[in-house]
Amino acid sequence: MSLLVLMNMVAQSKVVEIELWPDGAPNSSGITSPEIQEGNIISSVTRPVLYVYPAAEPNGTAIIMCPGGAYAKLAFNHEGTDMAEWFNSMGITYAVLKYRMPNGHDDVPLSDAEQAMRIMRLRGSEWGVDTNSIGIAGASAGGHLAATLATHYSSAETKPDFQVLFYPVITTERGVTHQGSVDNLCGTAPTAEQMHRFSNELHVNGDTPKAFIAVSANDSAVPVANSLRYFEALTRNGVLSSLHVYPIGEHGWGYYDHFPYKRQWKEELAQWLRQEVLDR
Repeated sequence: MSLLVLMNMVAQSKVVEIELWPDGAPNSSGITSPEIQEGNIISSVTRPVLYVYPAAEPNGTAIIMCPGGAYAKLAFNHEGTDMAEWFNSMGITYAVLKYRMPNGHDDVPLSDAEQAMRIMRLRGSEWGVDTNSIGIAGASAGGHLAATLATHYSSAETKPDFQVLFYPVITTERGVTHQGSVDNLCGTAPTAEQMHRFSNELHVNGDTPKAFIAVSANDSAVPVANSLRYFEALTRNGVLSSLHVYPIGEHGWGYYDHFPYKRQWKEELAQWLRQEVLDR
């Protein structure tokens, strides 16, 4: 057995797998087909799970990551599990949320995100987590889910303490949003109420959690206007926020090495976390 394989086995043995709804979820997406995993991609998600990677030397902070995939599938590795070792190296307990696909049932992903926050607050002490230092993160449509939780949380128990967004979908406005994400979340004929509710820039207030946002200026899938609108709303409401716009990189870079600004976003996020989260 090679050393690399052994190290990977040891790393995987640290993962704590928690079913979100062991007694059954309170709502349904209507999906009955089995989940499919093909390499990095998981589709037809019906069994939501929180995968927790405890830090060896915890500093009290935890982050729950929501991978993207247009609310149809999850890019589970490069926008999820691949980041675990890096966050753990900073003492952060890291978790990846395998949330259910909405299939037009717009309440389903948010209910999973809220339940993930409840679980982390309930069980975080097992991994040295401070219940007042739990953040939500997300990429692309997962960024929309993270921002939705940050602006639509239903209680103090489910409110994130901070948010980290990578090239997020924010608005539902046609021509600005990622239309596939909106269609999968709300259906192809969303109501005016849905359009307003899921345009997260419209729901920022002074209690919205602080935010770190990273995006590429040339993102042709989810226009940078999404991040700009959210950042503007955050700053207008006095919410501490940090926006990082890289000149190139397109969409979906996650933890991929080929993204030319990977070193920069990691350094900038680490600095932001030290300054605004870890040292407070």
